[in-house]
Amino acid sequence: MYNTAMSNTRVKIEIDPDIKDCEVIIRCSEVGEEVLRIQKQIMESSAGATQIGLFKEDSEYFIPLDDILFFETEGGHIRAHTADDEFEVKYRLYELEERLPSFYMRISKSAILNTRKVYSITRNLAGASKIEFQGTYKTVYCSRNYYRTLKEVITP
Repeated sequence: MYNTAMSNTRVKIEIDPDIKDCEVIIRCSEVGEEVLRIQKQIMESSAGATQIGLFKEDSEYFIPLDDILFFETEGGHIRAHTADDEFEVKYRLYELEERLPSFYMRISKSAILNTRKVYSITRNLAGASKIEFQGTYKTVYCSRNYYRTLKEVITP
């Protein structure tokens, strides 16, 4: 048996040679953001999705998830933005949230961000904060409601 402590979270690993399939059990007093984040990370590690199918005109492109800066709604469509291109996505934002790895997070009602690509955040106390990426002119805005969580994710 192995025990590890992280902040208010304990990780306990029990080795049983009679078990055929790995089982993960999360015990908690309530299901909060941390528990959901842990669950999502576990599910992603077993799923292993590394790219997504995106569309442009009559072609489908398979773009690595690491290359996508953000997803946003635009004119009733969902768009995926890379540093120098944009594509249409066949999923709704809430469906993307369920499918994307944990380094993506919702930053407004209309956008999901790849937190690994953030270069700078210009905070606006009265409204949405501007997010910029290195090597591109593209920007996206984080609403005030999501700003604190974004900062916690980017600066652990």
